Amino acid sequence: MAKKRPLSPPAAKPSPAPAEPPRTAMRVHPPRTDLATTAVEPPLNATRLHPPQLDSSAVEPPRNAMRVHPPQLDSAAMEPPRTAMRLHSPQALPTAELHNVVRELNVLRAPAPDLLAPTTVPPGTPLQQNRFITQGYIHIAQTLQALLDPDFRPGGTSRVRPCWFAFAPHASQEAGKGMLGAAIARRIIDLAQGETLSSASNAYDRVGLTGPMRQGAEKLSTALGWHGLPRDAAAVIGALAGAMNLEPLADARTLWSTAHRIARLFFQAPGVLPLDKAEALTLTLERMLNEGNVAIFTDIGGSAQAYLAWRQGAGSLTPDRVLRDFTLPGATPAQARRAYDVLVTRTREQPAPSDFARLLPDVSGNSLVVAAFALTETARQAPGGAAREALVTIANNCFAWREQHDAVQPAFTPPARLPKEVSRPDLMQALTPLLRLELGPVTWNFSDYAASQKDRDLNPLTSKPTEYNWAGFADRWPAILTAFELGYRNPTALWALPPPLVPEGSPLLTLA
Repeated sequence: MAKKRPLSPPAAKPSPAPAEPPRTAMRVHPPRTDLATTAVEPPLNATRLHPPQLDSSAVEPPRNAMRVHPPQLDSAAMEPPRTAMRLHSPQALPTAELHNVVRELNVLRAPAPDLLAPTTVPPGTPLQQNRFITQGYIHIAQTLQALLDPDFRPGGTSRVRPCWFAFAPHASQEAGKGMLGAAIARRIIDLAQGETLSSASNAYDRVGLTGPMRQGAEKLSTALGWHGLPRDAAAVIGALAGAMNLEPLADARTLWSTAHRIARLFFQAPGVLPLDKAEALTLTLERMLNEGNVAIFTDIGGSAQAYLAWRQGAGSLTPDRVLRDFTLPGATPAQARRAYDVLVTRTREQPAPSDFARLLPDVSGNSLVVAAFALTETARQAPGGAAREALVTIANNCFAWREQHDAVQPAFTPPARLPKEVSRPDLMQALTPLLRLELGPVTWNFSDYAASQKDRDLNPLTSKPTEYNWAGFADRWPAILTAFELGYRNPTALWALPPPLVPEGSPLLTLA
């Protein structure tokens, strides 16, 4: 007989929304008896892990903006130990790692046809893949930075303007924090099977959630309760966003708008029971972040791996050789040459060229990437100072354009809503005020960026951060350029590279 999900308080719908469907298909699971013990995570080794060996021979199925799934194994073997965990005790996860998880959208709605096939990210859970990707970026960043700064050594710092790949491990880590929030949210859903959680505080006690992450999660879950969400569902979604920057919620306008948008998505989510709806939001965020992370790494990271492999056997290198002899899928030497010739003459422009749709409308994204590698070689041969910094900045903008305009956009705006998900653009709009990028000891916050911009709707009742949607390229691109500027002002900060989010062997890593 099929097991049934436990009865939990119905998701009260605000009038005049239609009533919940009849509860004729509810599954009741027996209460778990093995959740009472508390397992303390092992200490996080402070030694930075060596970069993973990227096996280019492992061929994955073609990516159609879908999450890479691990092999299908026996469900009993995949089930992690269901013991409550201390998620960031002083000896497990450093507090810094979890401190501070509609306009017209870009027209690109499907993967660009010339994206590299995902051949370098092994199957696994989102957190496992995120760990692999972050470490892979670290290896590439150190190798490319050594081209620009001959004095740089892996594990050290560089005062030379950082390349795009020095930003990438930190961005991947932020995506990982969102996936960590999803893993914690899923664990709360597991805990709620067969019982009713008396409060969000009780749920967070059960999973060992402490510190600033818990404070933010409780604040958001309380606000969601004001919008009619049941306690257990509100606790799940509070934890889902708890790993993000919840400081903007100190503004009552941002708190109300964020909670209202999430609540609206909750009541529109597929599923009958409240926990089904909360799980739909959890799955949407996790898939979106993981697909975007994998897409960027397999595309831009794959291009860098191909370039470094080609460069190793190319002998004496000049920018002309790069433009003539190195290529990528979808790139042409003529387009790469045209992009390079246009951009290399604009090193004195402030700000650096970044509107490539206007400047180079007929140049493909990967031709722009080839030009970026040629610009990097030009910077390597430059005498230093402002000329080298300008060349690095333009190359970074080329890499970032390909990353944001082509590689990651389909993860934010898939051609159609995927099964068991809510609208990705709408969920991203709700979470946009909470976005941040930690670059070692310095932090870029989207809310600070938005506060420096003009008030879009001239309405004092709405806060500026709530007037943007990170899912839209037009909203995302100018903000990302300001994050680069912060890194350029603090070049050594980027080499405080992120450690693993959770200890090796943590059940969270295998929680699919």
